[in-house]
Amino acid sequence: MTAAASADRSTDCVHELLARTARTRPGHPAVRDRDGAWSYAELAEQARRAAGWLDGLGAGRGTRLLCALPGGRDFAALLFGAASRGVILVPVAEDASAYQLRHLLDDARPAVVVTTARRVQALAALTTVPVTGPRWAGTPPAEDLPAARPDDPALLLYTSGTTARPKGIVCPHRTVVWAARAIAERVGYGPTDIVYCRVPVSFDYGLYQIFLAVLAGAEVVYPPDTASARELIAIRESNATVVPVVPTLALLLARLAARDRRPTAVRLLTNTGAALVGPDAARVRAAFPGAALICMYGMSECKRITVAAPDEDLIHPGTVGRPLRGTRLFLLGPDGVPVPPGATGEIVVAGPHVMDGYWGEDAAAQQRDRFVTAPDGAGRALRTGDFGRLDAEGRLYFHGRRDDLFKRRGRRMSCQEVESAALDVPGVEQAVCCPPGPDGRLPLWITGTAPPDAVLRGITARLGPAGCPDTCVPVRRMPLTPNGKIDRAALERGRQ
Repeated sequence: MTAAASADRSTDCVHELLARTARTRPGHPAVRDRDGAWSYAELAEQARRAAGWLDGLGAGRGTRLLCALPGGRDFAALLFGAASRGVILVPVAEDASAYQLRHLLDDARPAVVVTTARRVQALAALTTVPVTGPRWAGTPPAEDLPAARPDDPALLLYTSGTTARPKGIVCPHRTVVWAARAIAERVGYGPTDIVYCRVPVSFDYGLYQIFLAVLAGAEVVYPPDTASARELIAIRESNATVVPVVPTLALLLARLAARDRRPTAVRLLTNTGAALVGPDAARVRAAFPGAALICMYGMSECKRITVAAPDEDLIHPGTVGRPLRGTRLFLLGPDGVPVPPGATGEIVVAGPHVMDGYWGEDAAAQQRDRFVTAPDGAGRALRTGDFGRLDAEGRLYFHGRRDDLFKRRGRRMSCQEVESAALDVPGVEQAVCCPPGPDGRLPLWITGTAPPDAVLRGITARLGPAGCPDTCVPVRRMPLTPNGKIDRAALERGRQ
């Protein structure tokens, strides 16, 4: 049984996760950044100081705190300190633009904004609420009883906004804790693990790494700045044993490892956010020989849906695993009726990890479309808008979003199918396909050394003429969202 599985089941609030581990492993390393490291006892003390500081700012239960801090010790202390007071943390990208921040400020209506010292002045120009750096160092630790309750919102987590304006997802304490525990049981972090978290904490994949580490009594390392040519060196120097990756980070590590074959301590790689399949998965495995890869599928509205066993995709290519415990997974056809194993349907999920819906009056219509009665009639469910299939043993295979599916020359296809074929062509490092536009033309963008004509011939050989894009555009690098995903909307705008 893992540490998470044997955890105190009465712990239903986010800050109680830290309190329990600080009692049982007070001297064990908890969080490290470029400026230093804290033990669990030190992190718990700093969280209490942050809670007392928030009291002094007048931020109480139910108020929102917009946090534009990078992952690190200050972020971790503020996360747990705010949770203990019932203050709702709204994590946003440290380098979010003024345009992005104006929407978030208008929508979340925070009582206070906390950011890095260098950005205080710039953010203060966008709002009338107090904007400050993390300044609780001299505040006495708060000792009185916390105000938070399990059903209170712990987080207001905004979607990436790649297909529409970002929506705030209301994430209650009880639901966050349940999701973290269920994931922890499957990924198996242990007390000796060191988690190298390059994924932004404004993205739920990066944010939950601190919860998974606390459940296991492990340490999280937050590297500074952005990923660079020194990334593999930093992983090696940190003695990291677990590295969460999105495909863009995995590709960078694979390129660096091709030039630097020295071993690392990495035993486990996890992937979500975008599928890491086929040649991309093989490249990252080659970069970390001996390390297992866990593929997962989820979305911020319910955190995680399926988690594969380590290296399960080698035996069952393309799988993103089985549902979490307590999760009910439905694959529905156009008529809303479940489809049989092997057939493609919309992924609908029900369980304790489905969040409380979207924030704000403007989100009401979208909420009715996404948060629905479960197909079996038992409680609420989330319509993901994604499509996939289940095999006879209950493994999920992700096919793409509704908008990524299209019919071409009489054949139903997905963008992911075209991208996977492109990645199988020698010399292609990244591939992005978008559905046909009004002109009916199917576009593809690639990075790497492969000539466009060779890529199109290679795709035709693999998928036939119906699967071959009309254009193949080489780019030096793919545009990225703040969460490290490829910004498909930016590529689409470029072809207009």
